[in-house]
Amino acid sequence: MSTAAHRRPASALRASLGRHDRATSGRAAAHALALAFLAVPWERPALLEAGFEVFGRRPRWMGPLVTRMLRAYRDQPADRPRELAGFLGALLPARLPQRIVVRRAVPTRTVRMRWDAPRLDDLAALAEFLEVDGDRLDWFADRREINRKTSVEPLRHYRYTWIGARLIEAPKPRLRALQRRLLDEVLGRVPVHPAAHGFVPGRSVHTFAAPHAARPLVVRLDLAAFFTSIAISRVYGVFRTMGYPEPVAHTLAALCTTSTPAPVLRGRPGAFALRAPHLPQGAPSSPALANLCAFRLDRRLDGVAARFGAVYTRYADDLAFSGALGPAEARRLIGLVERIAAGEGFRVNPVKTRVRGRADQQRLAGLVVNERPAPSRADYDRLRAVLHAAARDGLAAANRESHPDFAAHLAGRVEWIARGRPARAAKLREMYTAAVATP
Repeated sequence: MSTAAHRRPASALRASLGRHDRATSGRAAAHALALAFLAVPWERPALLEAGFEVFGRRPRWMGPLVTRMLRAYRDQPADRPRELAGFLGALLPARLPQRIVVRRAVPTRTVRMRWDAPRLDDLAALAEFLEVDGDRLDWFADRREINRKTSVEPLRHYRYTWIGARLIEAPKPRLRALQRRLLDEVLGRVPVHPAAHGFVPGRSVHTFAAPHAARPLVVRLDLAAFFTSIAISRVYGVFRTMGYPEPVAHTLAALCTTSTPAPVLRGRPGAFALRAPHLPQGAPSSPALANLCAFRLDRRLDGVAARFGAVYTRYADDLAFSGALGPAEARRLIGLVERIAAGEGFRVNPVKTRVRGRADQQRLAGLVVNERPAPSRADYDRLRAVLHAAARDGLAAANRESHPDFAAHLAGRVEWIARGRPARAAKLREMYTAAVATP
């Protein structure tokens, strides 16, 4: 006990402990009542009897409490036991019976799914869906925070790589497989906002940039720490919005987030926030969850763009606006975007904000949009130079950035630069064939 506590009068200590006991008793009573109410038909007589059974007596306040609960919840909140307990806790009287006689264990169930995703009523159903047992599910959800606390590599669920100031948190194969399944069979069923183009099937950087082609003014902004700024509470909100019961949503959120171990962050004071659970950049489920968590942001920014007669799209952390905006309107737009992003839990990086008119090179996600979305001439010339060097000296000598599969990297660059340009495509593919044929 602290020195300050020793100096407090005994009566004050007793009062403090008494308040703590009452608070604990109130929470326990609210939880017991919530489970009792969820175990019986959602009708006043059955609810009253269930409440009386909890305490083994018939307190007078039980009737008004049930009345207020039925007014607040027309239907049984079978997927929200914690929410119901919180509601009841605020209604309980200060003086409660000292003993809880009956505690029920009531499994949750799904009340309504908003989209065509698997129905998972409880943790047993979730474990069966993921084809793991309960202990393994608990291990991957890291309820005991072993991943965050341990310094033993085999006990960690992620591998960590710093690329400059950016931390890549790559899940190990078994957790990655679970996250991939959640992406394919759960998250993939939820529609994103039409303005979102990153990591969305059928959309790409070209669909992101195309609405801004040949526009008088293009404004580009960047969201700082896009993935890692999304906390577990917001991920939990996505799964609850889908319709999953509280325990299932909590576990799903835990499977898709991580707390970075302190040793990984040592010497990087700006990364301290990563010790709280967040979306890991490197997990297959993170892009889809980030898009869903940014739905309100996209909706609000789309509305702001409409007010200015502009168009809005987003590719991951890149925000793009375009239209016939004057300098003063562009400044007002940027200020509004910064305030809305902050209100939605994101932060605009002002260093990367760009405002470009027709006389400038209007560039979005590597594409120049002054006329139509296309890589710049400089990008084309650079790729030609690399292909020429590879054909002359071999792939290994030309691989100055140490790409693990340089031939595949070059093939991707060829298709990227050549898209929509038949003559350019033919020339680059001919040069690529010569490059990979060089011993």
